[in-house]
Amino acid sequence: RPRCHTDCLETPLSRTFGRLGWEVGSHPWIFLLAPMVLTAALGTGLIYLPKDEEENLEEQYTPIGSPAKAERRFVQGHFTANDSYRFSISRKSTEVNFACILAVSNTASLLEQEILEEISRLDDVVQNLYVTEENGTQIRYSQVCAKNQGLCVPSNPLLSAWQMNKNLDLRNLPFPIFSQAGQPIYLAGTIGGTFLGKRTGMAQLLMKAKAMRLLYYLQTEDGEVNELSKRWLIHFLNQFSNIERSLALEKIQVVYFTSLSRQLEFEATSMTVIPLFHLAYLLIILFAITSCYRCDCVRNKMWAAAFGVISAALAVVSGFGLMLYIGVPFVIIVANSPFLILGVGVDDMFIMISAWQKTSLMDNIKQRLSSVYSKVAVSITITTITNVLAFYTGIMTSFRSVQYFCIYTGTTLLFCYFYNITCFGAFMALDGKREVVCLRWLKKPETPNQKCSSLKRSCCLPCDSLPDEQETDVHPMNLFFRDYFGPFLTSTESKFFVVLIYILYIISSIYGCFQVQEGLDLRNLASDDSYITPYFNVEEEYFSDYGPRVMVIVTETLDYWDQDARRKLEICLADLENSDYVDKNLTEFWLREYVQYMENNRQDVNDKDTFMNGLPNFLTHFPLFVYDINISSSHEIIASRGFIQTTGVSSSTNKKMML
Repeated sequence: RPRCHTDCLETPLSRTFGRLGWEVGSHPWIFLLAPMVLTAALGTGLIYLPKDEEENLEEQYTPIGSPAKAERRFVQGHFTANDSYRFSISRKSTEVNFACILAVSNTASLLEQEILEEISRLDDVVQNLYVTEENGTQIRYSQVCAKNQGLCVPSNPLLSAWQMNKNLDLRNLPFPIFSQAGQPIYLAGTIGGTFLGKRTGMAQLLMKAKAMRLLYYLQTEDGEVNELSKRWLIHFLNQFSNIERSLALEKIQVVYFTSLSRQLEFEATSMTVIPLFHLAYLLIILFAITSCYRCDCVRNKMWAAAFGVISAALAVVSGFGLMLYIGVPFVIIVANSPFLILGVGVDDMFIMISAWQKTSLMDNIKQRLSSVYSKVAVSITITTITNVLAFYTGIMTSFRSVQYFCIYTGTTLLFCYFYNITCFGAFMALDGKREVVCLRWLKKPETPNQKCSSLKRSCCLPCDSLPDEQETDVHPMNLFFRDYFGPFLTSTESKFFVVLIYILYIISSIYGCFQVQEGLDLRNLASDDSYITPYFNVEEEYFSDYGPRVMVIVTETLDYWDQDARRKLEICLADLENSDYVDKNLTEFWLREYVQYMENNRQDVNDKDTFMNGLPNFLTHFPLFVYDINISSSHEIIASRGFIQTTGVSSSTNKKMML
């Protein structure tokens, strides 16, 4: 009965690699120089490495085809906006340009005249900030600010109300809504660290407040205005420390943030990785040299180890150059890939050096390299295939940044494998010739009275003996594991403790899996000394009660004048308002206001003609609602929207529960 063969892959692979090793040993200079020429050619692709190009964080780090993007496209296609005349942050479907300052009182409450005076001085300086360009033109805040009826949107509604009326009773303010000149003013999210008193209707009295948010919204339309806004923001970031010093603020502490801060700080943090490349490769070279150094000049492989690290670096240059040549975008997280390539390349290098050390010194170079290749064929090929497949599988993810990272890393791993079996193998062959020269010199006969030469002593070989044909080099670390650690680990007592430790490890791992927190803390993306870290600390401490306002969109044509349709819509809206994560008192919906408006004017809201004919006059009195209703040319409301205020969603878990 024929025996079952399990080496159907290993045998032909070893045979093929053995022939390759023979060829590399026969023509080492060709296999050494050809990859270097390839690196020189592909390395020119690094000229396409983006330098000042701004990376789109949303495009790279959010899922492709996510429902949120489709919903935003619907909003942009059905609802208009006008930042330069009637700006409303609630009605924006994309992030706008803005600068934010959080002022924290050094006392129990900032609802004091002296503290508001200090905040007002800071506000005035920021609004008077301007950028002088090279041609002498100035970019002033008043030019680029988002406007409401021709005036810049106030940075804080309470501060604006106090600036217009400094006799404002700060100890009897309703929260989160108070009225001034008949207009409701929303304080939710603009005042933090609040201590509330008794309830008066839908609001409570604001007794104390520890912090205030100043928001400077800028125009974000595409084109020149958007670029001017960004230049002003860059100037704001550069000058804020000087502003803080010049004002000598005594009663408040301030932190700041802008819409550009995430991008700039993420890029700055990522760029700090680049200098670590040199350090990492230097340390790995030193480690490789130390590991492969022998006092025996024949067995010494320190130069081969150093070149093995260089070979991994050549693979990185070739892989990155090729990807840039064919136009694969270089996202900033790809900068971490060379560290992975270095680890894999050095691992394969040590495997090949170890196999070389086990070959006979008496064999010729071609035989020795053929033996090395046949022995390492399976190990380095299988590990390379699994690594490359793992990264190429990552291309199927829905995040573009991860896709590009996997493309760069997987391709460079292939180059690393190719360079190890060609370039590094050729260098080993040349180093093997050095061994032959050294060995021949050691075999030269000495005169009877001649003592051991100093050069022979440096080889640490007995003066009257040479390496045996079957001699192999045993590293002290190998001796430690073979003679000490191995016997210790196989004793009965050690086995018991190993099993116990492993069980504890499994238990702690399972426990840790249940403690994993969802979400991303932006503080972890910035350096430890970044200005955004204290900003997020203050925001989390004082402004975590209220979350973002959420659009509730009716995406289909609806008979709003039909009482039954309105009732169903109200039930739907009430279900949202009854959520633990929604403040029902801060809902904003044009239909509720319109029904109230029509009833006050004794109009029949249930009649279609009356309903549609009354809308223009209603929108004249409430102009913001113009941007919440889409009326077609056939006088049908094809889409409309309202807004609910989220609350208690500071953590990622709560945000997920809210959704």
